[in-house]
Amino acid sequence: MTKKELVLQIAKELFGELGYNGTTFKKIADRAGVAVGLLSHHYVSKEKLFRVAGLDVTERLSLALQNEVIQAENGFDAVCRFAKCYLDFSINPDENFLVLVRCSPFSDIKTGEDRDAMVHKFAQIPVLLETCVARGVRDGSISDLLIPETASVVLCNLVGAVRTKLLTPYSPPKLYDETLRFIMRSIKAA
Repeated sequence: MTKKELVLQIAKELFGELGYNGTTFKKIADRAGVAVGLLSHHYVSKEKLFRVAGLDVTERLSLALQNEVIQAENGFDAVCRFAKCYLDFSINPDENFLVLVRCSPFSDIKTGEDRDAMVHKFAQIPVLLETCVARGVRDGSISDLLIPETASVVLCNLVGAVRTKLLTPYSPPKLYDETLRFIMRSIKAA
């Protein structure tokens, strides 16, 4: 791993642990064992480093979801695969998903260009889910539901489960399993 890659990895860990505001170049440099100047050289500012970190996690999540749903037999299977992949990705320590949970692209990044790039990249995820729901309604594996609204409700359930599991002390032990079962019961064609 190069020093630049190490810095990015450490930055993702710290953004996930401490949030955007709690993470500083000094903290990143100290944990990575490099000079602060190296961070400035490679990433210019904390905002730019966060953008790279967030885009990296979002891109890997998007690719994982795409690779999973492409294997689906029908739309219902695609939604189920999407949901399971999303939840599994969120708890995989190698994926640094907490960067997205603690540092929402919709609230923490203040600079327009960086925020817009994050929002644009992250918007691909609900579009993919909506495509899966539409496929299921067309092929009859999902009930005749409103497509954008159903995709939004499914994603809200996933986001809520992730935030509860990762950020609160009162997550039930089988939360992800029950979230998947709830989604499946809610959309499956009779």
